[in-house]
Amino acid sequence: MPKEKLISLIIVGLIFIIGGLVMIFSSVNYGTSFADSWLISRGGADTGIYQIILKGYINNFLVAGGILFGFGLMVVILSAYKFKI
Repeated sequence: MPKEKLISLIIVGLIFIIGGLVMIFSSVNYGTSFADSWLISRGGADTGIYQIILKGYINNFLVAGGILFGFGLMVVILSAYKFKI
């Protein structure tokens, strides 16, 4: 593989890592925003149901961020390994 392709692959991996970290660390803010939007669209809901929806959205962002972070880390490590050989 040419060096340019490996460097671009490392850059894409770093973007995935940064995106994953942003999603992980901002999951509470994003989850709350989505849950508030859901609550407004329904016109109100019971507190228990809102808490379930809120935890669901937060967990969705945690899982998606973890997947992005893990994929990006794998791409960067494999590209860096290939780059050194």
